[in-house]
Amino acid sequence: MLPKSEPYESFDWMVVEQSLEEELSLERSIREIEDCENIDVLSRLCVAMARQQWHQGKLLKQAVMRVTELESVMF
Repeated sequence: MLPKSEPYESFDWMVVEQSLEEELSLERSIREIEDCENIDVLSRLCVAMARQQWHQGKLLKQAVMRVTELESVMF
């Protein structure tokens, strides 16, 4: 718990910080996708990414709701 004298920034923890290594890894993955000419591979990739995005969005929403509940108890 933060001391009362410390300012509380409630959404600071949601800022995504990307290291150079992570940025380069992402760029490499993007270029592999852009260079792919196999429509079947691209189709399966899109389906997998749509499923993963839905799951991660749902998980993130639940996590934020839980953090909100915990913060309401703390503050």
